[in-house]
Amino acid sequence: MTDRDLATRLGPTLTPDPRRVIIKLFVPGEDAALTRTRAAALIDRILLLDHDQATEMLQQTLRRFGGRHHDLEATFAHHHDLIRHRVPREVDLSLPARLLVGAYFSHEYAVEGAAVCNPSVIPHPDQSGLHSGQLRVAISLRQIGEGHLSSLGFATAVLGPGSDLHIADRSGTLSVGRRHRTHHRRDLLAAGLADDAWDNEVTAGMLRSLPERFEDDDFEHAIAQFPPDLLTRTTTQPTLEEMRRATRLEYAVTFPADLPLHRRILWPATAAECNGMEDARFVRIVDEDGRPSYRATYTAYDGQHIRSHLIASDDLRHFEITPMRGPAAVNKGMALFPRPVGGRSLALCRSDGETIGLTALDRHNSWQRPIPLHTPHRDWELIQVGNCGSPIETGFGWLVLTHGVGPMRDYAIGAILLDSHEPHRVIAELPGPLLTADGAEREGYVPNVVYSCGSLLHDDAVWLPYGASDTRIGFARVPLDTLIKEMRPPQ
Repeated sequence: MTDRDLATRLGPTLTPDPRRVIIKLFVPGEDAALTRTRAAALIDRILLLDHDQATEMLQQTLRRFGGRHHDLEATFAHHHDLIRHRVPREVDLSLPARLLVGAYFSHEYAVEGAAVCNPSVIPHPDQSGLHSGQLRVAISLRQIGEGHLSSLGFATAVLGPGSDLHIADRSGTLSVGRRHRTHHRRDLLAAGLADDAWDNEVTAGMLRSLPERFEDDDFEHAIAQFPPDLLTRTTTQPTLEEMRRATRLEYAVTFPADLPLHRRILWPATAAECNGMEDARFVRIVDEDGRPSYRATYTAYDGQHIRSHLIASDDLRHFEITPMRGPAAVNKGMALFPRPVGGRSLALCRSDGETIGLTALDRHNSWQRPIPLHTPHRDWELIQVGNCGSPIETGFGWLVLTHGVGPMRDYAIGAILLDSHEPHRVIAELPGPLLTADGAEREGYVPNVVYSCGSLLHDDAVWLPYGASDTRIGFARVPLDTLIKEMRPPQ
């Protein structure tokens, strides 16, 4: 602990584990600078194998990799189906040959081969078998693998009693779950079209024709009923394709009930997040009827653009993913309040890239233009400030952990306090950092960074998981009273 740090570091850490692998589709040649698939030539070579050769090669592959993956043959069959258009029509492959084709078009990917960082923490759905003073938590992880491709994973830990922290074993085969379509929401589609300035007679007519919740077939049926005079306009087909693209951003993922949380991987599934799902800020939400569930915002990255997306789950087994819309959602770093305040759904954001703002969700499901809350003004945060996860409700007000960037792009974690009933009012702030990169934490993939996507309050203390230099995850703890006593009225 440095002489500036208020939080106390705890012993355990999470480090990248290269044994955590999934299977991805592999098409030879497509990873080259000038793409020229070699799939057809590979298929031709596989077809030269006789039945016995194909069977033996398949069995060798299953023996070598079967223990590292769940239902490997099903994955090979799926990958064969994805490229079977390359197999000549007149060829009838045997089952072993089909699975061998799938094996050649597969490869392992270490989801955290490069780094694991930027965690958030929430109460685990399962609180059974604990002793007094303990809380089981789920920790979300940003996992970074080859090509700087990020996905979202989980770990499980038990906090307490006191400052005890035990991280559960993370071994076992991983799963990306079963992805499937979800019902589309008309209000989300309308908000997305408004964001991207798609306002013409086609969008207006389609939105009027669609039900509040609709499926792909409903969309195509609405097109079939569209007036011919509008269908022939030059803007119609580009508009319809944009609407289809917008609906494809919504999907769901379901995992088997008996699959432990730490083996579930949320993997990029749409074009908007093809280069990564980053920095999930999970929070346990309680609605106005007292029903709990989980929500998370994360950054979807397509290699050029970033956008805030939303994850919703009741049990951390079935996840529904939708884009977030409105002026406040154009940048990364949104963090939801854990409950409505004054009847409104609120979130923190940083839509201008450097200021913490407060935004509200309007009746059109659009996040409104934010109110500035906290601007860079101290030496350790003059470049930019942002939140370190969702606000924590306390008896003193809404506690918001922040991050600031100072000289040499040196990150530090701080704190501000918002009024309980009027959260647009900052009533106190921490004059100095709560946590800074210390010792070996300064070294890593991105040096001098400490960053968190969410903490929680347990046993009158704030428990803070944090990424260190975008490489590993550490944990810290600070008594709430200690933190509040150090805070001062805002400057």
